[in-house]
Amino acid sequence: MIAWTIYITFTGAVLLLFTPRAFARWIALATTAAGLVTSVIALLQISIVDLATFKTIVCVPWVPMLGMNYHLAIDGISLTMVLVTGLVAIASVLFSWDVDHRPNEFFFWLLLVVGGSYGVFLSADLFLLFVFYELVIAPKYFLIAIWGSTNKEYGAMKLTLYSFFGGALVFIGIIAAYVTAGSLDLQQLAQFQFTPQLQFWGFPVLFLGFAVLAGIWPLHTWAPTGHVAAPTAGSMLLAGIVMKLGAYAGLRVAMNLFPQGFQMWSKWIAVLAVIGIVYAAAVALRQRDLKFIIGYSSVSHMGFVLLGLATANVLGVSGAVLQMFSHSVIGALLFAVAGRMVYRRTHTRDLDALSEMGLNQALPFAAFSFVIASAASMGIPGFSGFAAEITILIGAWKTYPVAVWITGTGMVLVAAFTLRALKQSFFGERSALDGSTASPGDAKFYSASPTFVTSSADRSIHQPDLAPITLAEKSGACLLMFATLAVGLYPKLLLDRILPAVETMRFLK
Repeated sequence: MIAWTIYITFTGAVLLLFTPRAFARWIALATTAAGLVTSVIALLQISIVDLATFKTIVCVPWVPMLGMNYHLAIDGISLTMVLVTGLVAIASVLFSWDVDHRPNEFFFWLLLVVGGSYGVFLSADLFLLFVFYELVIAPKYFLIAIWGSTNKEYGAMKLTLYSFFGGALVFIGIIAAYVTAGSLDLQQLAQFQFTPQLQFWGFPVLFLGFAVLAGIWPLHTWAPTGHVAAPTAGSMLLAGIVMKLGAYAGLRVAMNLFPQGFQMWSKWIAVLAVIGIVYAAAVALRQRDLKFIIGYSSVSHMGFVLLGLATANVLGVSGAVLQMFSHSVIGALLFAVAGRMVYRRTHTRDLDALSEMGLNQALPFAAFSFVIASAASMGIPGFSGFAAEITILIGAWKTYPVAVWITGTGMVLVAAFTLRALKQSFFGERSALDGSTASPGDAKFYSASPTFVTSSADRSIHQPDLAPITLAEKSGACLLMFATLAVGLYPKLLLDRILPAVETMRFLK
């Protein structure tokens, strides 16, 4: 049944090409909701024992002459990623409810990203996985280039070029594995003994190709630029789904097919991961643009995923998978608040400008959502970020204790830039300006026709009159907040399914 997430999503995308624009958002919502419901049913119905191995659900010949099959399979890791894809997808539609510029095309490209992501997480054929992986690139480009902002052409092109560069490396690794083993079946390839010489160069080529999309340092620069240029839904999909494609494929393909190669290079992965955590957090601390801060935050948090993978033990790798889920919902929520709730109403992301608006009073629900997302991002106990990061650090302590000490610095920086962004964007001290002294240029900070509300107690304090948060936005935010709280309070729900699947992988020490 889980395979229907792919079919339903692509069917919805095709329907959008033939239906009136008035129905576009409803078709997109129904499609993503159906995908989420399907993944939740699979979570509840498939037993934990069945999720311990990568179990086939569909396998039919595709290109028999080359040994290519339409082969889908599922285990606890892929089910976790399918579930979070459904969560982020429906939230991204809700936060795009008012898109009126070519809505059919917008939701068409959005659903292609979602459908391709479902395909990557469920593929058990190496070439099929690559097809779905590459299928996501074109929709990302059009979403940013057409509906984006802030150097959108540059951001779209940079993201696309980096993606194609990583894809080229992946394709080289796939050819090497296929020519050597004579198979594209991931289940068979995971049992094949590749020579140490092939693994020595094949693993870094394959892993690095996937890690480009995961935002590995120093090939991470596409991420902040792409996040800032993308529309709100595009940023949510990039942080919540697309970056996880690289991390998941690196685990499922590169690490599991070339275990000896992974052992040879795992220390370097840990080094790059730690640098990414600290460097991106330090850069975020110096940013003035709210979306740039969140963009670099995504790179820093993806460093935790790579560190968990590098530990090569059950706890570390399981924590990395849980961090993929956690950062997906947290990153999507942060971008939703910054891009849709704040920027679309105030027309600015500059912290200095936002600090003068008193947004905690003008947009109380946005302030509440950002507080929850910030707490989860900092790893406060009770949220999914804490459960994931503590699991990674315990696993890392067993393998790279020095890395844990250095990572602690990055965690302090994460708390510093998160609190700074929270305070200045929502709880800054408003300047004492009378409404009559506001210059026409100040209107860009508020709304199309801003008005200033003054209290009888203090006529000198100005308050922008902003549009209230819509029901669609509240629904999307509540869904993501519920997800991070549910997993934070009861991580066993996912870890019971992730741990057995990780234990079967052959790269473990």
